[in-house]
Amino acid sequence: MLMDSIVSPTDRILVTGSNGFIGTRVVENLLARGFLNLRLFVRPSSKLDKLKQILGRYSAGKNAQIVAGDLLSREDCQAAARDVSVVIHLAAGFEKSFAGAFMNSALATRNLIEAFLELGQPKRFVNVSSFAVYSNLKMERHALLDETCPLEDAPQERHDAYGFGKVQQEKIVRDYAQKRNLPFVILRPGAVYGPGKPDLSGRVGINTFGFFIHLGGGNELPLTFVDNCAEAIALAALKPGMDGEIFNVVDDETMTSREFLTARKAAKPFFSIWIPYPLAKLGSVLWENYSKKSGGQLPPVFNRRRCAAEWQGNRYSNQKLHDRLGWKQKVPLADAMKLFLAQYQ
Repeated sequence: MLMDSIVSPTDRILVTGSNGFIGTRVVENLLARGFLNLRLFVRPSSKLDKLKQILGRYSAGKNAQIVAGDLLSREDCQAAARDVSVVIHLAAGFEKSFAGAFMNSALATRNLIEAFLELGQPKRFVNVSSFAVYSNLKMERHALLDETCPLEDAPQERHDAYGFGKVQQEKIVRDYAQKRNLPFVILRPGAVYGPGKPDLSGRVGINTFGFFIHLGGGNELPLTFVDNCAEAIALAALKPGMDGEIFNVVDDETMTSREFLTARKAAKPFFSIWIPYPLAKLGSVLWENYSKKSGGQLPPVFNRRRCAAEWQGNRYSNQKLHDRLGWKQKVPLADAMKLFLAQYQ
């Protein structure tokens, strides 16, 4: 446990999305730190085998309270947030429609914050966002992307419902901080990877048309191994003096898209084709223009904004993560890749 924490081991911490890929690692991180009063919010349809295995490894796990519900329900949010000191909000909507993304990312977050402020003992609301909120449409190739970079202002043109939901979610958190003094921290993880998540990040490429199209080329990937990401989230939840801060989460050691794909294919081969960025950009422009001329009959799934955000290529900084949170990479890249690739064998 941190020597300087905003909560004691007996204070109640709520983790939404606690049964998810990142959520289970956050729960384990908190248990390992000695926190005794976790409330774990899950969807009613969730399979809880992995979560219960983690709880069983720690004596404090027997005290954990699993609460099933829907964050769109005010009553369920009130049951989750009652007497809670810290909320770690990982639950996210992955709907393909903008309406669904708004409901499950933005409205759900609003309901949770309202319940937290009304019935909790608010010391911090940790909102786990995403690199999807950034726009680098006007940035130079390979420019440094950090917490000061512009956010996406037209996610509908990027055809990215998930990114739209995250942008709106962050806006709601900041609005409640301004109007209701909500103490918050926002984290924006890059490409989170690890065992339990076999699909490759879209920043590497896309699996479509019956084969994998590699679009990342020599770009650096904003990789963060899931346990390293969970460490950053736990620190952001617990460390004093962090209210109002925003942190990008990327590991010290990263790989290029080509290196990552080569390692993945060595574990279990599959066919892929590389498309250089200038050609991908041209194709995105042509697809976007055709979609507009055809009245949207062919949705602009590939477009300039998406192409720039995912495949233009950036450099990434975690300096703020080190300087303000005192974060350190727990799992080295070599060990992380072994764990990641083992799931394919």
